[in-house]
Amino acid sequence: MKLISVNCGLPREVPWRGQSVTTSIFKEPVEGRVALRTLNLDGDRQSDLRVHGGKDKAVYCYPLAHYDYWKAELPGFPLPPGVFGENFTIDGPGEDSIHIGDRFAIGSAEVVVTQPRLPCYKLGIRFASDEMINRFLESGRTGFYVAVTREGEVGAGDNITPLSADPHSIPVSEITRLYTADQYGAEDVAMLQRTLTVEALTNSWKEYFREKLARLGR
Repeated sequence: MKLISVNCGLPREVPWRGQSVTTSIFKEPVEGRVALRTLNLDGDRQSDLRVHGGKDKAVYCYPLAHYDYWKAELPGFPLPPGVFGENFTIDGPGEDSIHIGDRFAIGSAEVVVTQPRLPCYKLGIRFASDEMINRFLESGRTGFYVAVTREGEVGAGDNITPLSADPHSIPVSEITRLYTADQYGAEDVAMLQRTLTVEALTNSWKEYFREKLARLGR
């Protein structure tokens, strides 16, 4: 795996649906080494800390391979690195092969995978289309968040080296599928119960799945 681009952005005001909205989804590639800290990259900041950022969502990663899919889906729309709001554009496996709890070294930093990305209306702002939110989620090409377990410096071209994996963990894609499913069979219920045992999965996701299980009478 390799870090292709490091992308940062600060809050900005943009017009949307007759209102002024503050967003940090407009990320641009940065050159050189960048300090990766517990809450974010130097030169990057989240706008709405109620739903973005925090130690469990310090950095958003998006696989480069997904860009080919979106080029076909969005012909003519410019797709530079960072266009999906990601901090790290990475050359590596997708959500089926990345598991919650996987740990990686990047540059002199270390990170752990914590959860998928759920798109909000600001992705629609970035692509000037509210439809993009559902298209993004339904594609399964969500990318994933990581928490920083050791601060350090990162830069484009760095290798992303696996350090460890949780043998009881769950792929990022499966977490997203469980989130979006309308109905659950016996195997799905068992998988919902299993999510609660994954140490690295964030508490907000575990609480969501607990509520799902409660509604199912489990």
